[in-house]
Amino acid sequence: MNYYFQTHIKSRCIFIAFFTIFLFSCASHTTKKATYSEASQPGSVIQLYLSDNDNNGIPIQESLKAYKGSSNVKKRIKAYNTEIESLYLSGVLQLGISKPNQANYSVLENLSVNEAAALFSLFPIDTAKWMNLVSTHSNLDKNETYEAAITAGLDPTVVFVAAASGFANSVTPLINSIGLVFYGQDEYSTTQVQFKPESETDWTQGLELTWEPIYGAFAGSIVYLEPDTIYDIDVAITDSSGNVEEYSFQQQTQPNSPPIDPNKIYYLSDIYSGGQLDLEALNIQGSKDGYAKIIGDGQVIQADSEVLSAVNIGSQAYVMLENLTIRGGQRYGIFAKKTHHIWIKGCDIAEYGRVAKDMRNNIAYSSTTNNSPINYDSGIYLERSGVAVVEECEVHSPNLGANSWVYGHPKGPNAMQVWAYHPEEQYRGQMIVRNNRFYGTQKHRFNDVIEGRKNFERTGGFVRDSAIYGNYLAYANDDLIEIDGGQQNVLVYDNEMTQGYAGISIAPNMLGPSYIFHNHIYDLGDETGKEWTAIKAGGLIAKPAGRTYIYENFIDVERNAIAASGVNGDTTFWVTTQNNVFLTQKTGYSVGYCIFDKEKYIGSSSTNDICYNKNTVDARYEFNWDNIIEHPSSDDFSYIESLKSNGDILLKINSNFIIPNISKSADDVNLLTPNAPISDIEEYWHLDAYQFNNSAFSDQLKYGDTTIENESTVVLTGNNWTKFEVDFEVSSDTVLELELHVEGRPEIVGVGFETDNSVSRDRVARFSGKQDWGVNATEYYNKANPTISFPIGEYIQGQIKYLVLTLDNDDIRKSKNKDKATFKNLILRKENDNSTTLSSDFANDEVEIRIYQQN
Repeated sequence: MNYYFQTHIKSRCIFIAFFTIFLFSCASHTTKKATYSEASQPGSVIQLYLSDNDNNGIPIQESLKAYKGSSNVKKRIKAYNTEIESLYLSGVLQLGISKPNQANYSVLENLSVNEAAALFSLFPIDTAKWMNLVSTHSNLDKNETYEAAITAGLDPTVVFVAAASGFANSVTPLINSIGLVFYGQDEYSTTQVQFKPESETDWTQGLELTWEPIYGAFAGSIVYLEPDTIYDIDVAITDSSGNVEEYSFQQQTQPNSPPIDPNKIYYLSDIYSGGQLDLEALNIQGSKDGYAKIIGDGQVIQADSEVLSAVNIGSQAYVMLENLTIRGGQRYGIFAKKTHHIWIKGCDIAEYGRVAKDMRNNIAYSSTTNNSPINYDSGIYLERSGVAVVEECEVHSPNLGANSWVYGHPKGPNAMQVWAYHPEEQYRGQMIVRNNRFYGTQKHRFNDVIEGRKNFERTGGFVRDSAIYGNYLAYANDDLIEIDGGQQNVLVYDNEMTQGYAGISIAPNMLGPSYIFHNHIYDLGDETGKEWTAIKAGGLIAKPAGRTYIYENFIDVERNAIAASGVNGDTTFWVTTQNNVFLTQKTGYSVGYCIFDKEKYIGSSSTNDICYNKNTVDARYEFNWDNIIEHPSSDDFSYIESLKSNGDILLKINSNFIIPNISKSADDVNLLTPNAPISDIEEYWHLDAYQFNNSAFSDQLKYGDTTIENESTVVLTGNNWTKFEVDFEVSSDTVLELELHVEGRPEIVGVGFETDNSVSRDRVARFSGKQDWGVNATEYYNKANPTISFPIGEYIQGQIKYLVLTLDNDDIRKSKNKDKATFKNLILRKENDNSTTLSSDFANDEVEIRIYQQN
């Protein structure tokens, strides 16, 4: 388009007043629209957007006004448009997507307070990273940095901790799990965890720890442990330069029952004569050496509506309630506040909570003058309390039922309510809710069955190091479980959940990681039959920033398996899913999806999940398709139907997809993980794409891009050979392992081991491609099972200078070339080193795992 024609078009827009809505469109006609597949936060979206439109002649401020994408980005452009322009022109925004070894941190030197505030707002997930960069490389003093961060809306507790040395590392035992957190870490490091009972010699691999970007830590959990057992634990954290921090220690899990003080055992009939059972008034409490224990012996605790709760624990600590039948209480069956070490076992709780004295639009009020609806009445409420066990209880039949979404957000009672933020850090979280039955009825439902208070705060809900497992939860007009809030090492597993508007809410996850695995969620619906999703997420940008791992669940619903609900208008979420069965039924814009993610967050992935919509007879995703590997039986209707044929749900998977410490065989034995180093980490070499310089190899790069998604993932497009400058030796027993994903029909996809910058046909292992060239290793690659284990030492030996990733296709024009190859987790190891991996033969076996067993 020539200059005259552009001017003519703009003039016509000005003169057509009736169509003023088109004026903006005309002024921004040359602004490019892009998908920003590299972007994960508003700042990186804006950097790529402005870079794409840098040469179109439109001033930066006009380009910013013309942005038409995410509302999260629009809000920040409106708030910080001047600062964004300055940050872009100075190169500071580029730091949000630059590789560490390519970043120029000197551009931060003259950062202003307002520009720093903009940075914290533009990159809300990476709090620890930007606090460190601004503190280290800018001329701002500490108070100015704090001012900028708080202006951007960061939690002051995060600001001060992230800018300082951080918390002390923590190891937190529960009965069947142990939570780990290691602070002061670098996100580009890798981790390994192994553990064993002290009395045994064989080590078991644990899940890798996950990066927690708010405080700059690695965190994770070891699960399915035995009670009251001492475990040896070994954690190795390897940075991008290959330096290793090793942590070796012992930790004992909690016992299955608490220690009891024999002088403080009370039978109910001896201490109770009616009304409220008030432990504060009776001064009943124990100590760390022995709990005080109250045992039900047939008498029913019956309280009237004049007392807040039928049983008042108050702030009494080290208390166990066992086999009590509890009825009544104005708000709660059992109530505790600012206490710790509470154990509630085998109690039957019902007929609690307020009764409607006035109904307004089908919402209940306790009087005609009260303007607050009846809400949050609970069978058990542990307020600002931690270190508690609730097990083998039944909570049912509250006095009032909750309204449905037809009349607005449900309000009414729940079975259990948790706010685990005790005033003292040592007592926060550490909640265990196991083997209970919490249920309503079709017409008399809870609001949430298990509800967390302070959902939108990092100090809300279960907070940290908590476990909800083995429960039956049913009949809610909203969520069956809420774990919204901090969610650091919060576990939800082995539960049966049905008849709720949503199953598990993780919206928002403000710290992470949390883990949802081996749950059975089915037949959802509120009292009107409406439902939303089995797992509800959202709020990653608005309330940053935690990751949830969703493993081996069986979800059979009509609408969605995983979907977002807006948190302050933000539907972004961060999940890693694997080995799940997602069955949906309905279709429409926002229904019937295995994962419904409008934002398509780059950090999320779906691996080996069965995804099947009964109406479309196919997989149904609204997700980042580049991060999906489907289970090969996703479209096998007969196999999918067979999964539902009995109560014990077994799923066939390739052994490459075994999840350490999670996957169990049909006999409930934890499976070992193939192709994954367990110990002696010096015995293998892995490609850290950030650590080694990369460039075009020989004259083989014709066109295309090389994208480093993270330290272990490299993506090639086009006709592209890329070399990494390395230094290692290949011996006769060296095995090459990697995960490979190929799109299009390239001629050669492989990995080369070169001694110079020249092509050597006999030094490139070809795993895919139609051209007969190189070392033929195509039999080792299966697109449906993309993990490769290839004995490279049988073909190539000696010192290697360049590792070459190859995507070659000379037989197609550039304009039509859509080829793409993704190389992940490239490792070299010794074939006979049994301490670091299982054999490659086992790596291609099919195994059957148990993803849910009826209680």
